[in-house]
Amino acid sequence: MPDPDIRARILAAVDTAFDEQLAFTAELISEPSLRADEADAQDLLYRAMESRGLEMDRWEIDSEELRNHVGYGPSTVSYENCVNVVGTYKPRTTAGRSLILNGHVDVVPTGPEDTWSRSPWHAEMKDGWLYGRGAGDMKAGLVANLFALDAVRAAGLAPTAEIIVQSVVEEECTGNGSLAALLRGYTADAVLIPEPEENMLVRANVGVLWFKVRVAGEPTHPREMSAGFNAIDSAYTVMSSLRKLEEKWNEQRSSHRYFEDLEHPINFNFGKIVGGDWPSSVPAWCEIDVRVAIYPGTTADEAWQELQDCLDSTGLPVTATKTGFYSEGYVLEEGSDAEAVLAGAHREAFGEELRSFTTPGYLDGRVFTLYGDTPTLVYGPVSEAIHGFDERVDIESVRRITKAIALFIAEWCGVEEDTAP
Repeated sequence: MPDPDIRARILAAVDTAFDEQLAFTAELISEPSLRADEADAQDLLYRAMESRGLEMDRWEIDSEELRNHVGYGPSTVSYENCVNVVGTYKPRTTAGRSLILNGHVDVVPTGPEDTWSRSPWHAEMKDGWLYGRGAGDMKAGLVANLFALDAVRAAGLAPTAEIIVQSVVEEECTGNGSLAALLRGYTADAVLIPEPEENMLVRANVGVLWFKVRVAGEPTHPREMSAGFNAIDSAYTVMSSLRKLEEKWNEQRSSHRYFEDLEHPINFNFGKIVGGDWPSSVPAWCEIDVRVAIYPGTTADEAWQELQDCLDSTGLPVTATKTGFYSEGYVLEEGSDAEAVLAGAHREAFGEELRSFTTPGYLDGRVFTLYGDTPTLVYGPVSEAIHGFDERVDIESVRRITKAIALFIAEWCGVEEDTAP
């Protein structure tokens, strides 16, 4: 860790700017950034990075290289307005280790807005929480990256390594935003992603597959139902078969490192179901959107084949189409220098030892770990109800996470006194 004087200066700088940090986070939450509609939020972040003197880059993520990559998730939307924003700090002196500060700006749909206690886009601060869609997942972390770098510089220090601040899209559906940034040539000696992870470090997480199952039926008039074939009724049979496969995979958890003690690490979610054309017609079709988790070490292709076999075993006229995530899980191996530095920074900021855990959710950390061979630290603040109603993030946790990131920057990248005029 930096010497006590430098640590104190950095921590004080976070506190001094924290009201401004919260205000900017609230402003970012107020910019709805649903899939393929992130442009205004990205413009806000672009201006914020540019005003800090970072070297700016902004581009639409679609490319042939991306679409041909093994980690690509098939997209169901146009990428015409899907833009990544990256700001790079260039050091005067290069002596430390480089760093990517990554975060995603896209958020999931709100659901019925009248079920929220307030507008999902109204970032209210109440009882120690900051509310709003994306507050926890992960606009507070995205802004923490920027203000942590600010704090180091406001403390009169200049990092001595390149620092790449990324705001990416598509994390909630494919992971293609971070993958596009990697393919654009953005690499570093470590990556830090402040996802909402309860002030802990993610040790391992699952891979995720998205697909659409379509069951074909035979329409008839209800007076002749026995002559038809009800696709919606049959969809329940398909879901039951998938539930049995889910149970089988969960029973295998003892064979997968870091997942042995999780009660139900593999979750199959039926996120959407639609079907039929007319109340008085036996439905000719039914579609189910499915999200499936897989263990690290299982390839997406292997999981896809087992899913296909499961669907085939039903004997029903059913097809499956990939619609998003086609990603593999990963493990952050213990003992890296990056983890040791973060543990020290966390100890200073929180007054306790850094804990790690395994999550059954998707994280962009897989991109940098699997395809960039880079230690990736997914570590962020306490949150509640992410992807739910009244999403919120703990304000004091955000403050301490920002302090930990700032101290991590100082130690990992190195600092020197800033003598620039």
